[in-house]
Amino acid sequence: MKIAGAASALPPYYYSQQTILNALSAHWSHRLENPQFLTRLHSRTGVDGRYFVLPLERYVSLTKWGDANDVWVEAAQALGEKAIRCALARAGVETKDIGALFFVSVTGISSPSIDAKLMNRMKLPPHVKRVPIFGLGCVAGAAGIARASDYVRAYPNEVAVLLSVELCSLTLQHDDLSVANLISSGLFGDGAAAVVITGSDRVSQGPEILANRSVFYPDSEHVMGWDISEQGFRIVLSPEVPNVILDHLASDVDAFLGDMGLSRADIGAYIMHTGGPKVLEATAQALNLNGALKASWECLRRVGNLSSASVLFVLEDTMMDRPPAPGTLCLLAAMGPGFCSELVLLKW
Repeated sequence: MKIAGAASALPPYYYSQQTILNALSAHWSHRLENPQFLTRLHSRTGVDGRYFVLPLERYVSLTKWGDANDVWVEAAQALGEKAIRCALARAGVETKDIGALFFVSVTGISSPSIDAKLMNRMKLPPHVKRVPIFGLGCVAGAAGIARASDYVRAYPNEVAVLLSVELCSLTLQHDDLSVANLISSGLFGDGAAAVVITGSDRVSQGPEILANRSVFYPDSEHVMGWDISEQGFRIVLSPEVPNVILDHLASDVDAFLGDMGLSRADIGAYIMHTGGPKVLEATAQALNLNGALKASWECLRRVGNLSSASVLFVLEDTMMDRPPAPGTLCLLAAMGPGFCSELVLLKW
């Protein structure tokens, strides 16, 4: 099983962090006891700028969840098609070869799901097995790779495609002055990414998928997710997230690798969900890494946190710009709502 191709797609509107901050300050400052608090939060995100699916001035009038979701449905199809076609081209795979299409997102809903709409839009084979997955949040990029690899393990002559589309800007709550919402306003952006995974009976280039593992942490539902109401998605983002990483990640990774007769000393590269500065710092501390998360920091700086698409952006950058030496073992991982983690072991 190999990751034969990965590609991203970004919406057309890019804004610097300062431009976004100016717009949010104009909307919120008169309601904040300390307007400089928002400035401090944005300055600590590690983000230079983000891509949005709409012009900034459109968001002020986007007050109904249904209207925001309509934008998500249309934009997800366009960005999704672009990402898939680019990933297929890089993998040397045609649409007629796709056996399964996995779709992950946590920033909008649709029935028929986006994968079904792409079946029509892209004229995909009618026998493609569709697997839409909602609710996994930031962990879904890694989980999607794991589930797609499980599929091609069972069908080694087939090709599976994973698509993530996250339009986080459409979930911003205009009247929510909670710290979680203010942080998310400075951290999350929009984007899509696709990954092509081939079974072992197909000749492909790219890193080999050796194994994967899911880990669920009981009674941690309060750590991250959405509260859903008439206004749409209201973010739940606990300050406990870095502590969960520090408490669990190292032991989870050690157990995963140990079952294969490996240790962290055998891992030569890391592809980690960007999260945010505190998440990346906790990850580096937990795994005792020094400089190994450069690609993740760079993706965070360039586009912000893209929820499930983030780890796939880091994967694309690694494959295209900084591939490890042949034979290098690599750990791809993310954590998200549940609370849970997904670990994928790759070999270059």
